[in-house]
Amino acid sequence: MATNFRPDKQKGLTVNTVNLMIKHQKRPFAERSRSNLSASTPLSERLNLKLSRLKSVAHKMTQKSPHTVWHPATITRADREKLHQHKSVIIWFTGLSGSGKSTLAHAVEEYLHKTGISTIVLDGDNVRHGLCSDLEFSDRDRIENIRRIGELAKLMAEAGVITLSAFISPFKADRDVARKLMLPGDFLEIYCQCPIETCEQRDVKGLYKKARAGEIPFFTGIDSPYEAPERPELVINTHELNLKESVNKVLNLLGQRGIIKSGP
Repeated sequence: MATNFRPDKQKGLTVNTVNLMIKHQKRPFAERSRSNLSASTPLSERLNLKLSRLKSVAHKMTQKSPHTVWHPATITRADREKLHQHKSVIIWFTGLSGSGKSTLAHAVEEYLHKTGISTIVLDGDNVRHGLCSDLEFSDRDRIENIRRIGELAKLMAEAGVITLSAFISPFKADRDVARKLMLPGDFLEIYCQCPIETCEQRDVKGLYKKARAGEIPFFTGIDSPYEAPERPELVINTHELNLKESVNKVLNLLGQRGIIKSGP
């Protein structure tokens, strides 16, 4: 599926921009990246190589210590779901900044909460105030950010809670890592599809304006890529549907999957 990030059509994206993107990574990663790039390398090849290396970094970040031993729990996820009287699941909202991920996630949570369902929203900005406050916005830090959120979301699902994660999560490989933490059917990827032009017009937080002014480097959709989901469980065109319609689509999906008893 085509992405909103088109190197040949983005203003200001040059070979120097890509070099800056690579330079911003932590030193060991940057050194490996620069060693395979030259001034004559086409921009598209540079970006593809960069994304390939980021996937390799993501894989290394998931390797656990050989000195840890898993301790089996006496209370299982099924026990907790029985207590909550509903199934748990991870609902992963992804999309550009301004596409409506957080707004939709909180609106869905509000409906579910009113019907007696245990929920929690993991919001991209909020998580960076605590759990991920040590991370910046380099691609490497974005990978680590999503790795942590994936693990946290898994713990919440194990607790029997419906977990709504709202993150740009621009790289497909990172979303796949989060999906693979769960059993099939326990991870529902929802793509909040919205043209970048509309996202910029909304720009509630003023981030696009700052990114265009060069105040925020590596901003997704401007000078950092967004890889749109290829086979999400649900696509919501947030620029065409109102909030209530979007919420209903999510609730219908949960009803169809047997997560909740029925839709709205």
